[in-house]
Amino acid sequence: MTVMAERTSQTSQMSVEEFERIAEFAAKETEDAVRFEFINGRIGVKKVPDGDHNTILNWLTRRCMQSRPDLDLYQGQGLRVQRYREGRARPDAALVPEAHFAGHGEWADPDGVLLVVEVTSYDSDTDRRDRKEKPLAYGAAGIPFYLLIDRDDCTATVYSDPDPEVGYHNSRREAFGAQLLLPEPLGIELDTEKLKQFVD
Repeated sequence: MTVMAERTSQTSQMSVEEFERIAEFAAKETEDAVRFEFINGRIGVKKVPDGDHNTILNWLTRRCMQSRPDLDLYQGQGLRVQRYREGRARPDAALVPEAHFAGHGEWADPDGVLLVVEVTSYDSDTDRRDRKEKPLAYGAAGIPFYLLIDRDDCTATVYSDPDPEVGYHNSRREAFGAQLLLPEPLGIELDTEKLKQFVD
């Protein structure tokens, strides 16, 4: 099954350089309380995570480090995504080789990123952003895997087989409570039973 986000035909609201200046200013002036992304030529606000959202990321960090101590799970690292790297996304987490982002600025190239993670927030943009735009942007950037932990329907979906034209060719979706394998070369198995505790 091909997993593809809807493409928008709208023109960009601004240049990437203008976006980066706005995002930097907002982060400084609000002490990182407001964070922006730039996908499909539009600015999006990344919602400040709640306690359950952060707890899920901490849970995932522990599981990854137990299985793969040679990898780091960075939270909040900005990535240059989309065709020609004209988009800017800030995944909830990115799994990379140890110290991979050392020396990078706010917006790093996605080369070498093994997995990106998004945990849904309870806001009106979740469907468009996490379920449609992000699979296309991350797949087009060549990131091998995208893990979506969806608190709205209590599922975890692993997207794989990236393609610059369609995002990801494959996805595997499991209800919370199932065993979910992050395929090789990751080889990390997640028991998602615990995630049932972190949904409203």
